[in-house]
Amino acid sequence: MHVGFIGLGVMGQPMALRLARAGTPLVVWNRTAERAAPLRVAGAAVAADPGEVFARADVVLLMLTDGPALDAVLGRGTPAFAGRVAGRVVVPMGTTAPEYSRGLEAEVRAAGGSYVEAPVSGSRVPAEQGDLVAMLAGEDTAVDRVRPLLAPMCREVFRCGPAPHALLTKLSVNLFLITLVTGLTEAYHFAGRQGLDRRLFLDVLGAGPMASAVSRTKAPKLLAGDFAVQAAALDVLKNNRLIAEAARASGTASPLLDVCHALYRETVALGHGGEDMVAVLRAIESRTTAQAEERHPSPGPLGMP
Repeated sequence: MHVGFIGLGVMGQPMALRLARAGTPLVVWNRTAERAAPLRVAGAAVAADPGEVFARADVVLLMLTDGPALDAVLGRGTPAFAGRVAGRVVVPMGTTAPEYSRGLEAEVRAAGGSYVEAPVSGSRVPAEQGDLVAMLAGEDTAVDRVRPLLAPMCREVFRCGPAPHALLTKLSVNLFLITLVTGLTEAYHFAGRQGLDRRLFLDVLGAGPMASAVSRTKAPKLLAGDFAVQAAALDVLKNNRLIAEAARASGTASPLLDVCHALYRETVALGHGGEDMVAVLRAIESRTTAQAEERHPSPGPLGMP
């Protein structure tokens, strides 16, 4: 079975590399061509355009940022769409709105293709280590074809039923992730503002029952001021928006998520969208500064506040 992989970004490139190094017959494409160079070295074929990927592959994995990027690669809304998807399994692995996925599945199947949602939980480092967790949704026969292909990339693969249940599961997981990392970051900020040794604080946290794989990954980044991207703040904001929209559509309260949504929006507005999600620290620091200025305004001309 020949496999296509489109989208070699922060997550896609290490995922595709693991497939290539595992011996998967792979053909790849990325809009920024130099991102494909390591794949060529690893033995993958590099296509000239998305159409070539679909022409040469039976299953096409797509790790793209959003619905418009998927639509462009698939040729959705153009005569090229049916020719690309007919007889193939289309597997979006990024995070999109559940209703978008529902509509895309219907169009793929109407054009004679099969469709499997396969969002993954994990950031760049788990992608490099093959330690992602995948959630699959779609028709059983298509899921059965896709599931073994994910083994080089994923530690666990879960069946979630019909689409868009995989995406809804991913959004539920991401809600917890966003609130967890934001809470860790605020606690780190609080400890520092109280004059505590922040390294000691993180050591105490790491030794106790609240420690997790996430806190053990993010705590050293906070301590070092290392905002090199693992999961970008801009992507977190996008996920936050998707969760909020799904919550509103179902009449579900999401009070913690709503606070995080505002903080990540502020993080991006401050210019930190391309940094790791722990850069939410910058928004929290900004709020602290603003609060201090409200309590102790700078004197104006002639010493007047």
